[in-house]
Amino acid sequence: MESPDAPDGPEVHRGFICASFNQDTTSLSVGTKTGYRLFSVTAADKLDCIHEGVECPDVYIVERLFSSSLVVVVSLSMPRRMNVYHFKKGTEICNYSYSNNILSVRLNRQRLVVCLEESIYIHNIKDMKLLKTLLNTPNNPSGLCALSVNHSNSYLAYPGSATIGEITVYDANNLSTVTLIQAHDSPLAALTFNASGTKLASASEKGTVIRVFSIPEGQRLFEFRRGMKRYVSISSLSFSADAQFLCASSNTETVHIFKLEQHSPSQEEESPTWSAYVGKMFTAASTYLPTQVSDMMHQDRAFATVRLNMFGLKNICALATIQKLPRLLVASSDGYLYIYNVDPQDGGECVLVQKHRLFDTSEEQVEQKEEETLEDDSLQPVSQSYAATVALPSTPPSSTTLMGYSEDGGAQKGEVIPEHEFAEGPVCLDDENEFPPVSNQSI
Repeated sequence: MESPDAPDGPEVHRGFICASFNQDTTSLSVGTKTGYRLFSVTAADKLDCIHEGVECPDVYIVERLFSSSLVVVVSLSMPRRMNVYHFKKGTEICNYSYSNNILSVRLNRQRLVVCLEESIYIHNIKDMKLLKTLLNTPNNPSGLCALSVNHSNSYLAYPGSATIGEITVYDANNLSTVTLIQAHDSPLAALTFNASGTKLASASEKGTVIRVFSIPEGQRLFEFRRGMKRYVSISSLSFSADAQFLCASSNTETVHIFKLEQHSPSQEEESPTWSAYVGKMFTAASTYLPTQVSDMMHQDRAFATVRLNMFGLKNICALATIQKLPRLLVASSDGYLYIYNVDPQDGGECVLVQKHRLFDTSEEQVEQKEEETLEDDSLQPVSQSYAATVALPSTPPSSTTLMGYSEDGGAQKGEVIPEHEFAEGPVCLDDENEFPPVSNQSI
């Protein structure tokens, strides 16, 4: 975080808790002290707030399913409970209670995945049926996992070890392990799939090297060096829609964009430049050098960069095509969304084209007054669900838990799995009016 000795730099906004882009980077979700907000990011010159949810305060997880009305919310006041809302209708679809705090939620049109510190739950998103419980997964205190947005494969990636950078790739459709990838020497810090689920990018806690693997084979395709001088904490990785570029943000002031291109020998022969000659010399020399030195010589540098006016603030980045132009989006805990132009031909330093507030000025003043009031008055914590606070004709659901089951379906003593709850009718998360329905596929 920023030191108090730097008053001129941006600070964490008092209302900001978390942020996430949806699966196709057309929407930004922001968790706040008072609830959550959904923004449309389909235009560079304006940022439209399409919904503000106040069902529960202190939202630290908010995930929207593409451009539908389905949003998953988890609050600090009830960190073991996941609420699924239809925000346009203002109704709660269902809620689940888990045995421990929810650390992350990932979803596509086929699966909804809930990650706890030592277990992962895989649901069928059309009826919220619990399909699989992965118990005793390696200790994962940050809830690191990635789910392919391509529902035809629904690959899930999560740490296979708590001590080294091993990745477990799991098929969430067929409910089976696909492969194990030895990605890094240090524990993992970031994971992301490309849109088609054919590539997986990873970074370790050191944050110096970013690697890209083929899926499902698990073969290394690319290796990029973010830096050498210092270890950093990678906060987000994101592919462009065509998987030609990969961006990485961290707790430093620089966002890196890497270009995924294979260097063919024929191109080097056609243009015998000095750099091509040096490259050949390096390649020849690398066979006689230690592995670590050889690897470093083959690592590509950033194709483009962004210099943020902040250091140490939490942020997430994404690459998107907005108004037919490639853009880099950076949502920061200082309460702003930054939009940069990216030159897909020459790269270089990206240009800031727009800076949008995620909070209104008047709102900041109100929040400050509310905080002062809270210090003077002792208020009871809000613990009711959304279904219990709105006027519904039916009885609000009660939070209950069932004895859990192991991966093979047998009873597992002491483990708890959630029981989905709803007031009336079956759970249905496939909103056919808002996005194409998923056809039933034989699995």
